[in-house]
Amino acid sequence: MTTAEYYLLDVFTEQPFTGNPLAVFLNADGLDAHTMQALANELNLAETVFLSAATQPNHYPMRIFTPTRELPFAGHPTVGTAHLLAALELAHPTQPLVLHPPIGELAITSTSGRTEFTTSQAVMLADSTLDHPTAVALLGLDSHQIVGDPIIASFGLPYHLIELSDTSALESVTISAALWASAVMPSRAAQIYLYVREPSAGQATVIRSRMFCMHDSLCEDPATGSAAAALTGYLASLQTEALRCEIHQGIEMGRPSVIYTTANGDMTPGFVTVGGHAIVVGKGTLYLP
Repeated sequence: MTTAEYYLLDVFTEQPFTGNPLAVFLNADGLDAHTMQALANELNLAETVFLSAATQPNHYPMRIFTPTRELPFAGHPTVGTAHLLAALELAHPTQPLVLHPPIGELAITSTSGRTEFTTSQAVMLADSTLDHPTAVALLGLDSHQIVGDPIIASFGLPYHLIELSDTSALESVTISAALWASAVMPSRAAQIYLYVREPSAGQATVIRSRMFCMHDSLCEDPATGSAAAALTGYLASLQTEALRCEIHQGIEMGRPSVIYTTANGDMTPGFVTVGGHAIVVGKGTLYLP
């Protein structure tokens, strides 16, 4: 019986059993896509990473699977995988670490104890297929609780971004499954990211957020780096000065997380840096026929 070992991490947190869980399989070169998908489905986490052997020092090909599909890019798998490689001393500390998901290479850095990466492309923005009245009905809110019109933003995985008026609105969201099926699923973005800009006395823009998506059923994600990047890319497009965001997600799920993002300033317009902490919480083995 062949075995496949994996590590379990919690990402965008420093506390075990909070943030977003992630499984990472090392030395996955011998696994085909069908087996990777089966393993991701077996673990049933939001994402599972399969890392191949380094193609050159500190360069690792990676593939990312949800329980039902492969993703071109995702944020918490990138941060978690980079943290694991550093923890296992598989990343040379004096050379840049580069991960290679399908969307393109992601250069990893460590700043103030946080693992960070910069998106491999500029943000893509488009009009959302959800208008204001549809968004109101979809979320079960009153009209005044939704600010402006939704918009789609993407770094490879598109999201409907919907700004809400306050955290009370964010906490009281009730998704209509019928409207999700008729209004969200036919769009090219089958994920929505809800956010509230909170008052802040510091330099960072403080945001509370929730992310909903559809796998076999409607589900919520406790920490979504790709969505945080998409939101930051959109907000940065509305200004020229540097933007720093501190995004709090997962609170309603009992798995609080914090994602740090930056854009503009010295960065190429449209690109976003995403960072956060991670912690290794376990290790396991699956048996393969």
